[in-house]
Amino acid sequence: MKNIIGLHGAAETPNSFWWPYLKREAEKLGYQVWIPQLPDADNPDLSKWLPAVLKGDKFSEETVLIGHSSGCPLILSMLEKIDTQINKAILVAGFVTPLPDGPTKILQKKYNWDKIKNSVKDILFINSDNDPWKCDDKQGRYLYDHLGGTLIIWHQGHMGSDTFRQPYKEFPFLLKLLP
Repeated sequence: MKNIIGLHGAAETPNSFWWPYLKREAEKLGYQVWIPQLPDADNPDLSKWLPAVLKGDKFSEETVLIGHSSGCPLILSMLEKIDTQINKAILVAGFVTPLPDGPTKILQKKYNWDKIKNSVKDILFINSDNDPWKCDDKQGRYLYDHLGGTLIIWHQGHMGSDTFRQPYKEFPFLLKLLP
């Protein structure tokens, strides 16, 4: 089953920024797309978010995980827990170390980098050198250094932020990254 699981960030919903665009366009390409509303989205908490996304049997060799901001450390935690090797993970404006004003309950104290690497065939990081939340190129480089894959550095802000008036309603580049 060719499917995408999309994981929004803090204070977001499945209707924030480019998520509706991604869902609509990926479904046209034959993907089944699930973008759940994560519980208490204003306060990302791994103890609440992880069980919400691990329910059911949604993972296969054709699964693509896409996360934005706080959805990215959630993806890393998911990859530590699942038994299936998925096709691809795309982390947009991801982070894994504490941010100056960011959520900390979404982060693990320690990550099993080998387990994460073995749970995904291909992993990509898209970060900006001007991310106002500091989910920046340094965070992307840290992830890349631990996991390999592909690191893409842009000058695109957070790629979706109400606080910093970055509506980012479409994200056609993501469609090009789909297998």
